[in-house]
Amino acid sequence: MLTCPIDFRYGRKEMKAIFSEDHRIDLQLKVEAALARAHAKVGTIPRSAAEEITANASISIVPRERVSEIEAETKHDVMAMVKALSERCGDSGRYVHLGATSNDIIDTTTALQLKAALDIIEADLLALLSTFADLAERHRTTICMGRTHGQNAIPTTYGFKVAGYASEVMRHLERLREGRKRVCVGKLSGAIGTAAALGPKARQVQAHMMKDLGLGYEEAATQVVCRDRYAELVCLMAIICTSCERYATEVRNLQRSEIAEVAEPFDTKRQVGSSTMAQKRNPIVSENVCGLSRIVRGFVPPTFENMVLWHERDLTNSSAERFTLPHVMILTDDILVKMEGVYRGLTVNEGNMLRNIKAAKGMIMAEPVMMALTSKGLGRQEAHEIVRSTSMLAEEKGWDLERALWRNPVVRKHLTKEELASVMDPANYLGSAPEMTDAVVAKARKLLQ
Repeated sequence: MLTCPIDFRYGRKEMKAIFSEDHRIDLQLKVEAALARAHAKVGTIPRSAAEEITANASISIVPRERVSEIEAETKHDVMAMVKALSERCGDSGRYVHLGATSNDIIDTTTALQLKAALDIIEADLLALLSTFADLAERHRTTICMGRTHGQNAIPTTYGFKVAGYASEVMRHLERLREGRKRVCVGKLSGAIGTAAALGPKARQVQAHMMKDLGLGYEEAATQVVCRDRYAELVCLMAIICTSCERYATEVRNLQRSEIAEVAEPFDTKRQVGSSTMAQKRNPIVSENVCGLSRIVRGFVPPTFENMVLWHERDLTNSSAERFTLPHVMILTDDILVKMEGVYRGLTVNEGNMLRNIKAAKGMIMAEPVMMALTSKGLGRQEAHEIVRSTSMLAEEKGWDLERALWRNPVVRKHLTKEELASVMDPANYLGSAPEMTDAVVAKARKLLQ
């Protein structure tokens, strides 16, 4: 019976496969094989034994069913895997798991899973960046309303808005790439990290094993890889997902009926927006992203709790991490893919953007009028008060701001009617938005090469 929505509703098969039980056992077997090869390289076990162990270290040879059968007796998952592998290796089986403790295998396997998962997340981020770059470039001069506190502010361009998203995604890529060396780390140092059971060549064995697997290793481990590494990873995934919630929230707000400036993709031939309101075209994917992002952030507290273990380790982290790490990586991938799809198929309604600007009756041009008056010699505070009081009057009377300003004798003294009209044109007050958009897009294109 399926109970977790990840099993039947959320997540992609590529990421789920990395954290599946079969793949986890297969990786544990591969780690055991790498341990054997490392021993053989330094001469602590026969090379033929390492070859035999390697030849049998596969889920196709050591089936999950046999591991589960042994675990039912031993009540120990790693020892069950070790026994199942040893059975297949004949006399060479006596060298399986030599000098290791369970978490040497568990944490190294986790590092391999996270390495593969981060490859997918990085590809997701690059795809999202490419989509943002295309959209920003396409709308570099598309005028739209800028809003602060949920209120109309001054004009901007939709391309510049999206360029901000692209810049943020580039920072996430930088964080991910920089953090790999701290996250993709295994260990081979025995019961409490001293590597005593591995003998005098312990450090060489660990170095060979981790190089073989393409991982770093804990320099001074306890019985486990230090959990600050996982805390950094989960926090990064939470930050990425929260960024996506920000992008999704903007779609949801701009798709509101009274704004209607953008809309996420909707299959008009087949998709149903509501079981009763047949006309509805709801931003359900963006809402889904927002909801799932909150779940990912919810895994941050237990990840921090898992850093605090008694002495060289206890088992309080183990059960929690069986939930946190797979769910965080699966949901982050799901969120990124959905967010990319929303923006790739986004409808941008330029007509409604201009409609909303016109509906503001010139109020969003108060700042440029103030700046124009200061350029004519008025003090900044005096110009601010003139525009402020006139704006309040215009709002009270229901006038267009330009009309109200032209009635002000101080404004008429310093600005001609033509100058005021030019100042009140939103297209003339975009600042450096198009050029800054171009710079961000150029940076993104270079990163995407």
